[in-house]
Amino acid sequence: MIDLAAFHRRLVLHGGKKPYERLFLFLLLPFSLLYGGIGWLRWLAYRTGLFSSFRAPVKVVSVGNLAVGGTGKTPLVDWLVKYLLSEGKRPAVVSRGYGGTFSGDVGVVCSGQGPQLSPAEAGDEPCLLARRNPTVPVVIARKRTLGVRAVIEKFAADIVILDDGFQHHAVQRDLDLVLVDGKFPLGNGMPLPVGVLREFPGALRRADLLLFTRVTEDAISPPVAKPSWKSRHQLAEYAIGLEGKRVSLADLKGKRLLAFAGIAAPENFFQGLEAAGLKAEKKLSFSDHQRYDKLTVSQIRSAAEQSEFLLTTEKDGIKLTPGMFSIPCYQVPMNIEVENEVDFKAEIFRRLWRN
Repeated sequence: MIDLAAFHRRLVLHGGKKPYERLFLFLLLPFSLLYGGIGWLRWLAYRTGLFSSFRAPVKVVSVGNLAVGGTGKTPLVDWLVKYLLSEGKRPAVVSRGYGGTFSGDVGVVCSGQGPQLSPAEAGDEPCLLARRNPTVPVVIARKRTLGVRAVIEKFAADIVILDDGFQHHAVQRDLDLVLVDGKFPLGNGMPLPVGVLREFPGALRRADLLLFTRVTEDAISPPVAKPSWKSRHQLAEYAIGLEGKRVSLADLKGKRLLAFAGIAAPENFFQGLEAAGLKAEKKLSFSDHQRYDKLTVSQIRSAAEQSEFLLTTEKDGIKLTPGMFSIPCYQVPMNIEVENEVDFKAEIFRRLWRN
């Protein structure tokens, strides 16, 4: 499955190089137009009142994107939570809980005392946010309206963050913050499956603020008629063992390591390690939201026979347990650095509380 996913990602980001690849994309075009058209009709139904939407009695911020996966929503939600806490607010996070097995209406991942549901139940991203912000309520709900009501009624939240909420129109928001990948802003400009977009590019007109992520010095941001900022994702200078021990990345240099990642763009993690001076002898890429079952763990163990330690992402690490491997396994946190952060914070504050 991961080979097919990698094949598709290469085609939609870099184009078909062989005749059969170009033919494959051409045959998918009708499905892409249908997918984008359904998304547009759905938005129109909410816009015209055909479908009803919920207006919360508190401020609501949506953090989302136009493309599928890999833009860094979780680090930004974490950044936003910490910013709101510093302003004396009582934020809460509402997520869909993608990849989790929880089937109820509302699942409380964190009530303000650390994670209560496992990653298998709630999904990896809500649990990661709960672990990073143990005093902040985090809930999962397929119907976000129920989740928003729950954090207001149960936890007295005065601002709600919708994680991955740009395409979720059932809840009205006061601020739509949309992330755009600085490396491949809109891919080839087409919705799935020919491209990587969830909607047609024109959907960006709904955004209030744009944040270009993973921006490099030579990156060229497309012109947009929206207030926009740039950011970079930066690996921490330390890694955390599965048992909680922290080690400096500098202390791991020069040792034999195997790196693995089950995220939307594993290559970004591997490149980050190389930039930090850590060269992995072996690399394993898994699908986004990978489940680390016995077969997957066995695969990692087999590949790491000659390695001294393992390195993975924090998103993957939250699904692992001490004792899974016979050699040390470390997770490396990922943070987001926003250019002109003071102005970015001021703009968020102005749009939420000064209008």
